Amino acid sequence: MWEQLYSKNGLTAKNIAKELLKLEVGSKIPRVTDYSGKLSIGRGTVQIALSLLEELKAIRLEARGHLGTYLIDKDDELLEQIAGIAPMIGFMPLPYSRKYEGLATGIVEAFELKGKKINLSYMRGGLNRIEAVRTKRCDFSIVSKMTADNILTTYPNLKVIKELGVNSYVSQHRIFLADQSETSIREGMRVGVDMDSPDQKELTFHEFKDVEVEYVHVNYMQLLDMLDSQQLDAAVWSIDDKRLRKTFKSIDFQSSMAKELAEDTTKAVIIIDRDREEEIMDKWGYVDIQDILMIQQQVELGEKIPRY
Repeated sequence: MWEQLYSKNGLTAKNIAKELLKLEVGSKIPRVTDYSGKLSIGRGTVQIALSLLEELKAIRLEARGHLGTYLIDKDDELLEQIAGIAPMIGFMPLPYSRKYEGLATGIVEAFELKGKKINLSYMRGGLNRIEAVRTKRCDFSIVSKMTADNILTTYPNLKVIKELGVNSYVSQHRIFLADQSETSIREGMRVGVDMDSPDQKELTFHEFKDVEVEYVHVNYMQLLDMLDSQQLDAAVWSIDDKRLRKTFKSIDFQSSMAKELAEDTTKAVIIIDRDREEEIMDKWGYVDIQDILMIQQQVELGEKIPRY
């Protein structure tokens, strides 16, 4: 049903939705000919658009013969969403690090600088955030460039609209070791892997590809506790997580493929539904990416209090 909003009739529905937001429930709506003249479109297109708004449960109309048609009920929030004037909803990683807090603060404040509002929600796992866009639970999601490059080939209806550059997503991934005396990976290790995190999963599998290890499926939020209790011997994770960085020794990747992939895991990208590109790019067009990155850096340096 929502796909119809991107057709000619859907664009008319968006314009009529803006008009209906101004009307009180119980009032008479303009005639079809009035809308037709004002919007320079055919009567049939207006009628289809009104029917679409009713099917989407945004309005409820009642025809009263020669008295005209009346607005019996309306959902203002839904009308705003259809009209494209409601705040965008974006999904981000859980803000466990100053870098993510800075990115969230940067996005919120960069929109505010342009007089716009945006709502951010936080969800673990790049796959989950991609699925949220695909199923239209949000307007955009933020994942790493590596995740986008790997996963979006499966979903041609999704696309990247903005790239924020190196170190915008994470600073660096390394291998954290439970035993401070160890200096390298070895056979027999129990290695934590979060299957919902494409970055962590791919880097882990490439680094340990030729080493006989036991993979332990975990939620990445459990990595610290499981390394600390030595239920894991090693885990790949971001150095932006101060808890891990301060508690455990970490080493660089040895696998050439892991090293190659690692740079793309540091780059944040914004993914959207391809069918909504014009609508969402219109809103993102207000925002300067450099404003986002500048604010992110200020939060990371402690010069600005996170606000998201």
